[in-house]
Amino acid sequence: KPISSEDHIKGDPNALVKIIEFSDTECPFCKRFHPTMERAIEEYGKDGMVAWVYRHFPIDSRHSKARLEASAAELAGELGGNDKFWEYIGKIFEITPANDGLDLNLLPQIAEEIGLDRKPFEALVSKNDRSGGKFASHIEDNYRDGIASGVTGTPYSIIVAPNGKIFTINGAQPYSVVKSIIELALTEK
Repeated sequence: KPISSEDHIKGDPNALVKIIEFSDTECPFCKRFHPTMERAIEEYGKDGMVAWVYRHFPIDSRHSKARLEASAAELAGELGGNDKFWEYIGKIFEITPANDGLDLNLLPQIAEEIGLDRKPFEALVSKNDRSGGKFASHIEDNYRDGIASGVTGTPYSIIVAPNGKIFTINGAQPYSVVKSIIELALTEK
């Protein structure tokens, strides 16, 4: 689906190239790929060449905690804005051992570390709502959009060139691959 105000965007929303990443916070490959995307935004984001869009794709059958972590990230965004969403997601990827290994009691601590009130996160964890709670429909919309876009595993990235041409990156590809696809997409005027 098209990028909208519902999305979490890092970089200029009007960037020439947009990378829509479908990701699961407990996926070990997503954990490995997150710094790769951070690097792409460092290199191409500041001058408006590339924007990164994060969409949730929790693989419930493998990662029972992923939806709850996604709702915690959404809560961070609701309480602190888009920058706090990205900071929160980054911290989860930094500390999770992956494969459902994150202690959910760390979610309030992450909030506190990035300057948010830990109490709403404590409430979220104590409810232990694995459906996504009040963010369930947003997370499920992201997931269904992923299915409709051909996502079968994570991370899965859709690169939209300036002329609308689509490129995809399946899995945690190295930075050299991401960079070459960005460069190719930038030539599609």
